[in-house]
Formats: sequence, structure tokens, C-alpha cells
Amino acid sequence: MPFTLDTTFVPAHLNAAHWDALAPLYADLAERQVSGRAEFERWVLDRSELDAAAGEARANLYIAMTCRTDDPATADAWAAYIEQVPPKLKPVSAALDRRQAEMHARFAPGDPRYAVLERALRNEIELYREVNVPLETELARLDQRYDQVCGAMEVDFEGERRTMPQMARYQESTDRALRERAWRASSARRLADHEEISSILDRMVHLRHQCARNAGFGSFLEYEHRRKGRFDYTPQDCEAFHRAIEKHAVPFMRRLDARRRASLELPALRPWDLAVDELGRPPLRPFTNGQDLIEKTRRVYRRVDPALADLFHRLGDDRAPGGCFDLDSRKGKASGGYQYMRDRSREPFIFMNAAGLHRDVQTMVHEAGHAFHSMLCEREPLVWYRSSPIEFAEVASMTQELLTMGEWDEFYPSPADAARARRAQLEGAVSILPWIATIDAFQHWIYRNPTHTHDNRRIEWIGLDARFGHDLDWNGLDDSRALMWQRQGHLFGSPLYYVEYGIAQLGALGIWARSLRDGRPAALRDYTAALSLGGSRPLPELFERAGVPFDFSESAVGRTIDAVERYLDSIGD
Repeated sequence: MPFTLDTTFVPAHLNAAHWDALAPLYADLAERQVSGRAEFERWVLDRSELDAAAGEARANLYIAMTCRTDDPATADAWAAYIEQVPPKLKPVSAALDRRQAEMHARFAPGDPRYAVLERALRNEIELYREVNVPLETELARLDQRYDQVCGAMEVDFEGERRTMPQMARYQESTDRALRERAWRASSARRLADHEEISSILDRMVHLRHQCARNAGFGSFLEYEHRRKGRFDYTPQDCEAFHRAIEKHAVPFMRRLDARRRASLELPALRPWDLAVDELGRPPLRPFTNGQDLIEKTRRVYRRVDPALADLFHRLGDDRAPGGCFDLDSRKGKASGGYQYMRDRSREPFIFMNAAGLHRDVQTMVHEAGHAFHSMLCEREPLVWYRSSPIEFAEVASMTQELLTMGEWDEFYPSPADAARARRAQLEGAVSILPWIATIDAFQHWIYRNPTHTHDNRRIEWIGLDARFGHDLDWNGLDDSRALMWQRQGHLFGSPLYYVEYGIAQLGALGIWARSLRDGRPAALRDYTAALSLGGSRPLPELFERAGVPFDFSESAVGRTIDAVERYLDSIGD
């Protein structure tokens, strides 16, 4: 049932996927007379619920499209929406932003309740350019095409046709020859589409640079940094973060590579040697299918925290009518995973490509963390405060990967397997930082050099991989190495959205460290209190309420990695 709120402005059964249904309501907001504080607050609440309805319509169409990229009806519905609704909605929203900012100044000047919202509104007003609306529509179409290309990728292997997530299972096999065949088959399939994917990014870079220039910026890097509302750090801070990762996280990761190489008794590691257990143990197989994954995750949360268990139970079953999951990998699904909050009904949706791997467990609890975040602030009446800056939103999700580790025996009845999974989680939490730095630095370079060629891009990527990547032998695999970036969907649909994961990882590790020091209940108490604030406080305050500093300096990176290493040394293999 839809979440009820004290407003009747938006009809319960509004079809918000069509502009003809939305237009009269937005016109009412544009024309309504507002003469005092009470009328202003009613206007803000009504706009919030209308924006929530519009957002949920978009969410439902996007969810349907990514679940079935090969279904013409869902693809056409999404394409029709992005071509017909956002181009009309964006200029109307920009006008309402200006009106709302003026009313803030008249009726609620200096009110801390609206401080974060007002700052965001003024930022949107300064950046909005109507000329960018058709460019953004084309960018959305290009992103849809990227999802379609990736969703169609399959490999004929070992007598069956398999999706790319399903092919990843073979990288955990102890049979090195099988791993190599699977890796080469997957790489060849990706390379078959590399020219189209490169062309998609070419066009996106051109359009994004034009959007930035239209808004008065020299590059998309500076423009998008502002558009993302990064009020508390700069692109230069991100580059310092890259250097801190290079100094502390890369050596950590490469020490693990050296240990792996020695354990496997290899002269050098190849790309197909990174996922197999280095001690020759069989792959971890934590669940059989999506529903089994849900049932085991439910048991985990019953032991972690009753309140979180109740939230997870609300999500329902895999692919049940009206449910909140689509988990199993299949042909035609978009790549990756996400949680999408349907803003009016306050119902989350979790999407992933589960193939029975340990990383699917990580994805499940990660996306559950996002869902908890959305649900814990669902009673916030203002839709803009029912989400937080991404840097903290990812703390919500990454913390779940760490604070659930003690109950992973629900997935792994063998104590040795459960311990192995926990070690992999902590080692991975640090080892992901170099990849984050690679992706973020690559995007910095792309958007500072928007007229670069494919050869320029190839050279830059390989240089970044040499700086931040694993210690691998790539002999004979130059094309695969040079195009690894094509697997990162954020480059296409969410530009410059990746450094947030690194900032959040430090915050999540800080909460985990506190759970060791003060106990998990204390850590969870402050974590859930911070999540309940949504986005109603500035970013540093959200971190502070969660009990960790907003700090991704060189010293913070070093301290965090030292703490992880000491813990790993204390528990052994």
C-alpha cells in the first residue's frame, strides 16, 4: 500500500509516467498564491509528493527496462519516457526551484530545517541551462544502449550458453586451464563489442563537455563536481586521495598478490589467477538461487539486529508480485546491481545478477544497506531529504558488508569457509581502493582532455593500471587490458560517480573498527541514527552522527589500512 501522508494534492492513482498527467499539477504549483509560512510549507510538501510520484514513475520504468533489456515493450516504454517527460519536466522544475528559493528567503529565512535543501536548490538554479535538456536526453538514450549491448552478451562455453556473470564462476575454479579458457572466452566476447562501446563513450564525452561549456565551466570535471553537490571537497582533494591510495593501498594489494603468486607456485600471476583460492580450496558456494540467498540473508539479520531483520523481511521474496527483488542472472538483464527507492510508495527495489558466488552475498547485504537507509528515513515528509549524499549513502551499504560478517556461517556452515569469506571481505575492502582510484583518475583525465583519441585513451588507461593495478603478467593480452574500463557501467550512466565508494569505504571501516572496540550494538545505534537523518544534514554531520570522521586524507588512509592489517595478522589464515 502507498505510504500515507497529510496531503491530498497528488491523486492516489496518478499515472506519473505521462506528462499530460503531471502538467496540471506542476502548473498549480507554479501559479498558486502563497502568502505566509503555513502556505509555504504546504506548497513545499505538495511539491515533494508530486516529485516523489514523478520519481517513482521513472524508477518503475527503469527497473522494468534493466530487468528485460531485450523486451521491446519495456525498452520502448523507457525510451518514450526519457524522450517525452524529462525534457518537459526539467524546465518546469527549474522554474519551481527559483520560486521555492525565493519563498525560502521570504517565509523561512535562516531556518535550519531548510538549510541543506536551500543550498542544493541554489546550486541547481546556478547550474541549470535549458539548452542542456536535449543533450541530457541523448545521454540517457546512449546509456540505455550501453545496457542493451552488455545485457545481450553471452558465451557458448562447456556446452551451454552463459551470461557474463555466470562465466565469472569459472574464475574460482582450481583448474587453471579451465579458468584461462573461461577468461579468454569472456574477454573475446567483450572485445566483439568494444568498438560500439567506445563509440558510446566518445559521444557521451562530447555531449558532457558541451553541457559543461553551456553552464560556463571549462570542463565537465568541474561542472559535474558542482552538479553532484560536492560542497565539502574538491577535484584536487580527490587527486590527493588517489596519491594516498597509491602510497598505502597499492602496496597492501601487491603484497597480497605476492603471497598469492607464491602460494600458487607460479612465476607470475595472469588475469585468470586473481579469483581462485590461493590455497587450492574449492570455490565458496554460499547459495543456490535468488530465493535461497534471500532466506539465508534473513537469518543473518535475525542475528545481527531485530530492527534490521524487520526491515529486510518487509522486502518480500524474489520476483514475487509487488516484491522488491530481481536477483538471478539471465540473458537480457542489464549488468551490475543497484537499489532503487520508489519514492512515493517508499518501496525499495534490489537488482543484481546473482550466479552463486561469494561476491553475490556481498552485493546482497550491500544493497540491503541501501534499502535500510531508504526505509529508516521513509517518514521524512520531504522527498529531497529521503536520500543522502552518495558519499554517506555508500557508508550505509558498505557497513553492512562488514557488520554482518560474524553471521556469515548462515551461508557457510563450515567454520573454515566462514573465516575464509571474512578474510576475503576485509582484504577486498582495501584492495578495491586502487580500482576506485583508477576509475576516478581515468575520468578526471577523460574530461580534462575531451578531444582525446582512442590511442590516447589506451595509453592513459594502461598507465593508470601500471600505477594502481594488480601485479599481473599481461603478455599477449594488450587489447583486453587496454579496454578493462568498458566493464565499469558508472563511466556511462553515472559519470564521476565512483570516488564516493572510496570515501565511504573508509567510513564503513571506521564503523567496523568501532564495533570491535565498543561492541556492535553501540556501533549499530549510531549507524542507524545517522541513516534516519537521510539527507537533512550536511555530509560531515552525517559522518559525525555515525561515529566516524569525514576524512579521506593520506593519514586517514594509512591509519585505516594499518588497522585492517593488524586485525588480519591477529586472526591468521
